[in-house]
Amino acid sequence: MYNVRFHGRGGQGVVTAAEMLSVAAFDCGLHAQAFPTFGSERTGAPVTSYCRVDDAPIRFHEPIEVPQAIVVQDPTLLPVVPVLLGAGPTTCVLLNTSRELSLTPFEGGDRLNPGRVVTLPATDLARQVLGRPVPNTALLGALAALTGVVPLEAVLVAIRQRFTGAVAEANVELAVRAHAAVAHATVGEVGSRA
Repeated sequence: MYNVRFHGRGGQGVVTAAEMLSVAAFDCGLHAQAFPTFGSERTGAPVTSYCRVDDAPIRFHEPIEVPQAIVVQDPTLLPVVPVLLGAGPTTCVLLNTSRELSLTPFEGGDRLNPGRVVTLPATDLARQVLGRPVPNTALLGALAALTGVVPLEAVLVAIRQRFTGAVAEANVELAVRAHAAVAHATVGEVGSRA
């Protein structure tokens, strides 16, 4: 089973990202589930969403405590929410930031393998392509490149199922750009591998 935990703030598409990842997995013939947890239901409040992917039916629905991948859509959560809780040396961490950032000072960051941590300026890319600072589809494309949990093509199908018309195609372009940035990156090219 592959467990992905998404952290962000209300309005950044955290719940939608987990749902689209589960749809992408279903389209690949896998079993998946996605569900969120909310602090308070308002824009800007911390939100956590989960997605499990497996080749067998998934029979439990607890929050993911030991993720294989963590997607942090808002780096300002790092000092506020224990987003790295349960992470270990094999955990992939995808962090939306344009700054070089060390995760060591944050709870759980000392257990990470620096080679499995990737930063991507997903919000900047979203502003360029969508005209809005919504990084979720960029991070899904990047997650596909980083982990291989689902192929990019499945992510694009899920995006087109969620959105329509020009909005869908802009989000597809965003996911493709982010996937390419991570897939072809060497240390320092995407941002940093903290």
